[in-house]
Amino acid sequence: MADQTEFSPTELARYSRHLLLAEVGPAGQRALASARVLVVGAGGLGSPAALYLAAAGVGTLGIADHDVVAAHNLQRQLLHDDAAIGEPKVASAVRRLRTTNPFIRVVPHGEGITAANALALLAEYDLVVDGTDNFPTRYLLNDAARLAGRPLIHGSVFKFEGQVAVFAPRNGAPCYRCLFPEPPPQGSVPACGEAGVMGALCGVIGSLQALEAVKLITGAGTPLVGRLLTYDALSATTRTLTLPASPGCPLCGSQPAITTLDARRYQPHCATVPPPAPMTPASYPLEVSAREAKALREAAPDRTLILDVREPYELEICQISGATHIPMRQIPEHLESLPRDHHLLVLCHAGIRSLRVTEFLRARGFTAVTNIGGGIDAWATENDPGMTRY
Repeated sequence: MADQTEFSPTELARYSRHLLLAEVGPAGQRALASARVLVVGAGGLGSPAALYLAAAGVGTLGIADHDVVAAHNLQRQLLHDDAAIGEPKVASAVRRLRTTNPFIRVVPHGEGITAANALALLAEYDLVVDGTDNFPTRYLLNDAARLAGRPLIHGSVFKFEGQVAVFAPRNGAPCYRCLFPEPPPQGSVPACGEAGVMGALCGVIGSLQALEAVKLITGAGTPLVGRLLTYDALSATTRTLTLPASPGCPLCGSQPAITTLDARRYQPHCATVPPPAPMTPASYPLEVSAREAKALREAAPDRTLILDVREPYELEICQISGATHIPMRQIPEHLESLPRDHHLLVLCHAGIRSLRVTEFLRARGFTAVTNIGGGIDAWATENDPGMTRY
């Protein structure tokens, strides 16, 4: 919009509290109306970020997500409601955002973010808000934003803790890889589906991400470029840490090794190679995918046992027929009852507890024991789409 007169009276009333701020004013509101912001992830962080960016009057708001709404999302993902369960998240998000502010353009990207589409997608926007919840996508988005020359507003949550930073392609500004050069090994950091997360914490961190986006667009204040803000909800404390750029960063260092988006770089770091058949005792893999576990069970049902180590309340939500149920904490007292002549496929919710049980059993002489990567959540996604997820 060229000047203040191009705002309708209804828009002037809607944005009046922004217009009263000297740091924003008419010029800042026009900048917001002209801005193009991509929110990747319509979940716990993307929900508050997108809602506040829409309410603020960001002219074009893109929402990228390939997932569907599930019941366990609703505790924190406020873009969605009970009626949207089973619906693509982008469809639910677009409907909500268009009712939040009918004066903006909301663009769905139902394919999500991939190595194949990332650079072209980011080229359509001025800046990116990272609302992702897994490391492969987080690193993909960081690399794509840097290569595309787009500021990236990072956010993450874990239990009662959250963090926010701005990674901008400015001279000397760090990127996410300056802080963490490579993703952690699969299973070393529990996801919120395994460790839990306070729903209201997502609102705090996602709102801070929206605020950083508004600051970048309007020029108000000092964005968190080169700084990391951490928030501990239990103690209600914040810290701001300076993030120096790393000369050895594989993406933005003096001799970068990452100059293109190779899809192989953003795959989960886990062993999903189908095991050979027949298998010798020493060749049982530490981990297989849910799809491979199902195939192993079907190939030798009399010699394969799924050991579900979730808690009893989790079994009430969903379970696999024929599985043996022993909570993780009770495994040590049931060692003698576990069959050593069966291939034990250990299962939990997301694959974290079951990996620990797998390693525990192997350390006590169980050779034929394998973790089901991704747990029953992956089983539902890969083998049984009708299963209730949580």
